[in-house]
Amino acid sequence: MNPTITAFEDSPDEGKGLARDMRVRWALEEVGQPYHVRLLSMAALKEAAHLALHPFGSIPTYEEGDLVLFESGAIVLHIADSRAGLLPHDADARRRAIAWMFAALNTVEPPIVEREMALFFEQDKTWHQERMRGLDERVRSRLSSLSTRLGDAEWLDGSFSAGDLLMIEVLLRLEGELVDEFPNLCAFVARGQARPAFQRAFAAQRKVFEDNKAPA
Repeated sequence: MNPTITAFEDSPDEGKGLARDMRVRWALEEVGQPYHVRLLSMAALKEAAHLALHPFGSIPTYEEGDLVLFESGAIVLHIADSRAGLLPHDADARRRAIAWMFAALNTVEPPIVEREMALFFEQDKTWHQERMRGLDERVRSRLSSLSTRLGDAEWLDGSFSAGDLLMIEVLLRLEGELVDEFPNLCAFVARGQARPAFQRAFAAQRKVFEDNKAPA
């Protein structure tokens, strides 16, 4: 049985590939797993049927037989753990790849999202510029540590893994801002975007936006 994921019917990022279903789509494409997508309106996210799948009324969710998951990181971990292609066979390397998954979502993403929210919702505040300087420095500090650790390597720890996938997805949220100060991180992101699985996933998510904006 092919899994079903949920995604925005009308993506708030206007087809940029930043919605979190992109992470799940990419993981499924990497492991060669066909999947179905159920598109939801913003109103449907708060209805009982969806809240039974995702208690916080967001996307993505993942349904496979009796298994129902929410949270993109948990879904990607399930995909990587149950299918070959996103986690190393060696036990220690596997654990390190999972550590990078957690690092992407727990260490690198939070200040990026906080900065993103400030850009969207606090621009009219008198203290906005001062706050942005502080947020930029927090993000820059995370990027500097990541850049140092990556060095000249192609991926974070040996071959491409779910850790790289999630880290690249997190860095894409910056849309080039601040990341461009670190050439090796820019190259890291570009390598991820060049992967055929990424391109298939992006095209599928982008098509939702294109179809939605097309005149009836």
